[in-house]
Amino acid sequence: MDILEVKDLTVTIQGKPILKNLNFSLKEGASHILFGPNGSGKSTLIGALLGLPSYEIASGKIFFMGQDITSKSADERAKLGIVASFQNPPEIAGVKLGDLLKLFLGKTPEEDFSPEEQKLIEAFRLTSFLDRDINVGFSGGERKRSEILQLIFLKGKLLLLDEPDSGVDVESLKLIASQLQRYIEQTGSTALLITHKGDIMDYIKAKYGCILLNGAFHCFTDPVSMYRDIKNYGYEECVACRRRKTGGWNFEQRK
Repeated sequence: MDILEVKDLTVTIQGKPILKNLNFSLKEGASHILFGPNGSGKSTLIGALLGLPSYEIASGKIFFMGQDITSKSADERAKLGIVASFQNPPEIAGVKLGDLLKLFLGKTPEEDFSPEEQKLIEAFRLTSFLDRDINVGFSGGERKRSEILQLIFLKGKLLLLDEPDSGVDVESLKLIASQLQRYIEQTGSTALLITHKGDIMDYIKAKYGCILLNGAFHCFTDPVSMYRDIKNYGYEECVACRRRKTGGWNFEQRK
């Protein structure tokens, strides 16, 4: 079953087309890896799927769990279960991490975390950060650990992860990736992960991979072999080679 379906989607920023006539779908309960060079439109895609107002949908439709969400706001989409992490999580002075986590869990600031919730906080090594302002003075790995924990507490059904392995040390990468994999397996949630380095694939069991190049999707195959080809030949040659081998088989045509 497809949890997300995008039909003929064109996205503009200040009137300039960035993504053109995209067609693709994401399988429920699976992890998908999205590769692409800088400027290919990956972050624009995340913004459009989230419903952020600066990413204008000029044409096309977005369906989530069978429902047309094209005109829904970012807040409405978040309530449906579409959540995201960003490459550079911002600092939020004046808001404690513990209070935000409790808000996501539907708790008041006075309520305690349950033993299970506390155990997960400890697994992310964030117990000592609960009384600190969000991301203020956090290292890159600490920011990413905090953000992934927030997504898990939000109980997202579709996780949009913009370079979760960027600026993260090996130990933090292994921790957040293993916890993401555990969450996906336990809940049947779906993940779309943008990556340049591919290191996260050592810990995430991703079945599908594709390339976003020049505002359009190309290819759809095993992400590990795809990443190897990208490293060896570059994006343009990888796309051209796979197009020759598959006769144009692409993202939306996979079974």
